[in-house]
Amino acid sequence: MRLEVVRLELLARRRSTLGYAVGMGLYTFVIVALYPSFQHDTSLDKITKSAPTLSALFGAIGSLTSPTGWLNANIYENFFPLMMLLLAIGYGASSIAGRDEEGTLALLATLPIARARLVAQKVLSLVVQGLALASIVAVMVIVGRSFHLALPVGHVVEASLATLLLGLDLGLLTMAVGARTGSRGTALGVGSAIAAASYLVSSLAPVVAWVRPARFASLFYWSIGNGQLSTGLTLTDAAVLVLVALAAGVVSIRMFAHMDLH
Repeated sequence: MRLEVVRLELLARRRSTLGYAVGMGLYTFVIVALYPSFQHDTSLDKITKSAPTLSALFGAIGSLTSPTGWLNANIYENFFPLMMLLLAIGYGASSIAGRDEEGTLALLATLPIARARLVAQKVLSLVVQGLALASIVAVMVIVGRSFHLALPVGHVVEASLATLLLGLDLGLLTMAVGARTGSRGTALGVGSAIAAASYLVSSLAPVVAWVRPARFASLFYWSIGNGQLSTGLTLTDAAVLVLVALAAGVVSIRMFAHMDLH
């Protein structure tokens, strides 16, 4: 019974989790395999120089032909976090508020398990789902070393872990909103809005002066927007992401403890 909720959650989400992981894995492999064909294409770098603000919105900053620039522009600063957030925010909205709207959460709460432990197991389920996605991306990027993408393995692992923590942060924030409001739609809306604002701030900060001071409020900045793929994840980066996850988890537990179930 200790991890029964985790098993139930993973079983219910197995198809979507597998779909995200396989799809992102295939996409990542294609991107790394294409790199040798664009490695010496100087026209790509002209794009970021001619339209820096527009390029920044898509995560393309600096040289696109360097291994770091190629992976950031095509994976780490857009599609990978997008897939992670679709998985995490979607689960965060459905895990409590969605189950309550379906009428299944009250039944689950009748199990001989404290509400705090029930939420903790849902959080663990989110971690497992995100880890599956992050692991396949990291493996495919490391495979990319055979395609001239010679990045330090440690930096690849750390950037992938940072993206996982980003998903965990926003997934738990969404879960907390769902537990507070009891509305899956509201939770999705709030979680998605925070994610979008965070992405815009982090993306535009390097090229728009008046946005730059706000970068510290962006979770994207602490996970992938501050050169983590090229320099690795710092202790400060990790501390911010972990503390936000812990705070959101505690709020989720407190909100669920006072939630009237249907």
